[in-house]
This record gives sequence, structure tokens and C-alpha cells, in this order.
Amino acid sequence: MKALIALILLVQLPIHRAVPAAPPAPLGCDDPESEAAAEVAVNYINGHSHHGYKFALNRIEDVRVVSQGPNNDIIFLELDLLETKCPILSPTPLANCTVRSFAEHAVEGDCDVKLQRLDGTISVLASKCHSHADSSEDIRRICPDCPLLASLNNTEVLETVSAALNDFNSKTTGPYLRLLEIGRGQIQYHPAHIVAVEFAVGATNCSAEEAKVNVGACQLLPEDQSNFGFCTGTMVKLPSQDLNVDCQLYGHQVPTPDTPLLARVFQPTSQDTSAGLAPSAVGFTNHNLRLSHHNPLASESSSSEILRSMLSAKSVTKRAVAEAAQHDKVPRPVGFVPPPPPCPGKIRHFDI
Repeated sequence: MKALIALILLVQLPIHRAVPAAPPAPLGCDDPESEAAAEVAVNYINGHSHHGYKFALNRIEDVRVVSQGPNNDIIFLELDLLETKCPILSPTPLANCTVRSFAEHAVEGDCDVKLQRLDGTISVLASKCHSHADSSEDIRRICPDCPLLASLNNTEVLETVSAALNDFNSKTTGPYLRLLEIGRGQIQYHPAHIVAVEFAVGATNCSAEEAKVNVGACQLLPEDQSNFGFCTGTMVKLPSQDLNVDCQLYGHQVPTPDTPLLARVFQPTSQDTSAGLAPSAVGFTNHNLRLSHHNPLASESSSSEILRSMLSAKSVTKRAVAEAAQHDKVPRPVGFVPPPPPCPGKIRHFDI
């Protein structure tokens, strides 16, 4: 009898079922967590780019967080970047680099980045970027006489780079400089015909005087002594002819194992173009980030699955935005002010 009563009481006890934890609130593009992840992503992108200029964050376009367990999240970011005036080899911290203005024919970078936040530490698993210059039509509407970006293999650009570098080497008392890469070329036709160029250089083991005797023997300094720099040149063709050039060397920098210096990518060859420049230095028609990098040190596989997961996260986010828009069609009380959309985030510089 006692056993039967105990069984009846047991049956009558309320059953407590485990309630699954609510998913975390969606992360907004301007939330501190998103901005912290974006800062890590931008530093990673600049650290693994070997061409052109450093890029700065302009806007967080989208963010998605997928939980992988306790204190372990995967973060997908879609970033809008803008080109700065700091060459990729410049030791200037990104925070001190000036974003190139709209009138200087700005270049925008679009990046998809996958990160992992493990025990509060954020690391990049993979990134994929490309960049493009603003349209000439947009520049012309705002500034009809502003110079426009030209192809890096444009004849006038090549001639100006060659003339500027030769002019500097003929007057310097320092080391003979070799061209590493042409960064930008701009041509203005009105009210004067002006060609402006920017290019990266490296010091060689020859002085400028020694190079006059046997320039073929001048080689870039070895890595433990390497010294890179940057030059700007302006050639006025009309109404009068004039050439101005300025070159600055950065001094020796110690490379890290996973971020090879530009000289490892651009090795001057004996073959010349019509302007006397190494073909490797003018191999790109226009600068493009074209960065696709998988972190070999990441704790997650760096296979093509990473890119597929990025695209999957994008489609899920777009569905969520569409559903939210549909939900907003429901009548709201008078005076109701809807919260601002979580994404895209604020524009830090300008939209192109």
C-alpha cells in the first residue's frame, strides 16, 4: 500500500522540462563587439596585402554571429573600406593614415571576413577582398577639372615614373633606388596637362655614383638590411614643361614570417619595358586588393568551405532583413518610433 501511495504522489508531481536558452540578440553593425571585430579584420587585411596602399574602415555593411558553443563564436563581417595615402610598406600606423579624398579619385574596398571569437580573443579565419575606383562620371560631376586615375600601364604614366626616378637618382647622394611598384597614376588635361604618379622604391647596394658605371650590378639590399620608400612625381607637359619628384626612404623594417615584404614579390628583372621599367613593377593595370587569404594558424579548417559559409551567412541575413521589413508593415501605435536598423552601420568617411 505504501508503495502504491508513493507511486501516485510521484505521478502527480509536476514535470520540469529543460527550456532551451534563447538565442543571443542580433548584433548591430555599430555595436562595440562588431567594431572590435572589424578593427581586427582591417589590421589583418592590411597585414596580408602586398600591393598598393593601406585601407581604412568606412562602414560595416553586415555582421552575423554563429555560436559554436560556450565562449566560442564565428563572426561573419562584410566591410566597406577606403584607400588611404599610406603605402602598404609605410611604417605609419593606420590610425595616422589619411583617407584619400573623393576628389582624388577614391578607391573603395569590399571585403568578406570570417573570424572566431574564442574565450574573448578574436582571430581571423579567412578574408576575401577586391577594390575598385569610383566612376569617372561621379568625379566629373563634383570636380570637372580634377585628375582621373589612369591605367598603371598607361604610356604617359610609365614615362613619368621613369623620368621621375631617373631624375631623383641623378641628383641624390644616397643609395641608388630601384622601382618596386607603381601605386597610382593620374592625368589632368585642363586647364593644364599634368601627369601625377606615386610609386614604391627600394634602396640598392650601389650609390647613385656607382650606378652610373654599372647599373646592372645594383641589387636590392638583402632582407636584413632592406630599406624601402615611396616617391611622388609630377610632370607638367602643357603649357610649360616641368618635372618635380620627391622620394622618402622608411629605413630598415623587420618582416614577420607571415607578412612578406614587397621586395619578395617584386624582384627587378633584366627585361625592360619601353619606359625602362621592370615589367614586374607594372604588372597590374589598376590597383586591386584582390586579397584572398586563409589563416594557416586558425583553429578551424581553411578550405573552400569557409567561403561557402560566408555566402550562406549572407543569404540568411538577407532573409532576416526581408522578414523584418514585412513585420514592420504591421500597424504601430501613434507616436511609435521604431529602433534604427542594426545594419548597415554608420559611414565614417564618405559613400562612393
